[in-house]
Amino acid sequence: MEPKIGITPENLSKVAHALNTILADEFVLYTKTRNAHWNVEGPDFHSKHLFFESQYQQLDDIMDSVAERIRSLGHYAPATLKSFLELTHLSEVLHSSNTGTGFIAELLNDHESLIIRLRAYVNIFANDFKDLGTSDYVTGLMETHEKMAWMLRSHLK
Repeated sequence: MEPKIGITPENLSKVAHALNTILADEFVLYTKTRNAHWNVEGPDFHSKHLFFESQYQQLDDIMDSVAERIRSLGHYAPATLKSFLELTHLSEVLHSSNTGTGFIAELLNDHESLIIRLRAYVNIFANDFKDLGTSDYVTGLMETHEKMAWMLRSHLK
């Protein structure tokens, strides 16, 4: 049954598709953060291992929340690795070494890229698709990623 929440079916579909790309980005970022947790090496191993764990746990919660937002709008969330790789704008390839600093720089770049996309979606959802709820939701996601990026950036000073 289609939701009757004051947003046209066409706009609901467009919002859901945009959220699918956000979910794909979140999944790829989650996987890269898990990789950092599992494979970090160096004298700061223990602290970075724990730090990456806290970050991937946050990303796990975000992924669930985005998928539930998609479902609340009457659409299905993508749930295969293939679909995530087709929808994401992030690269799953890490270009850095297995040091804490290398992983942090790579993950920071991905968070900042995602923040820029989320910031653009805030107005698109509100103005183009008439969905203030998703606009507000994406603003919250953006703020969460800004804080996560700050935590990463602080390690590079």
